[in-house]
Amino acid sequence: MSREVILDIETIGDIRNFDSLQITVVSIYEYETDTYRSFYEEELGDLWPILEKSERLIGFNSEHFDLPIMNRYYTGDLLGFPHLDLLKVVKESTGKRYKLDDLAKATLDNVSKSASGLEAIEWWKEGRKEDVKKYCEQDVKVTKEVYEYGKKNQMLYFPTLTGEIQPFGVNFDPPPEPMNASGEESGGINMTLPL
Repeated sequence: MSREVILDIETIGDIRNFDSLQITVVSIYEYETDTYRSFYEEELGDLWPILEKSERLIGFNSEHFDLPIMNRYYTGDLLGFPHLDLLKVVKESTGKRYKLDDLAKATLDNVSKSASGLEAIEWWKEGRKEDVKKYCEQDVKVTKEVYEYGKKNQMLYFPTLTGEIQPFGVNFDPPPEPMNASGEESGGINMTLPL
């Protein structure tokens, strides 16, 4: 059974000032338990053990957005965990950055985001925390569906300017498991906390 974890975060702050962004919600999907869960900023302590036991973290634009922001709240280094950023693979394959929603609509039937990140910021300001949580969980579901399609079919689709749908190849397989000094696979817990 896989111990991969798909994640997405929502933030509040000035998007033009990356350092001002604060987490409002982190939502995850755990393959090991087949469950979706969300954590508000004050609950992040409950999230860290789940991520530490994961085989791989999976997100969309997570290498440059989600993980660096989450890292400010974590004692260790989340960027040292095994990780797959779907957007990075898409950009390497196509030479372009596509929105998650565009890829989902082109690739999957009836799967799309439920709103935009800007709407989620306004909802948070209005005290609609549950709506932000539901939106973040929907983003995780969309990411999961795109990931699973790409992993199974080794391709995704993107919309062209003329409205046509074009396929492109992707490889979402994890790299080979690193070996320890004894020549055995070194699985287990991600250890990045300072001692």
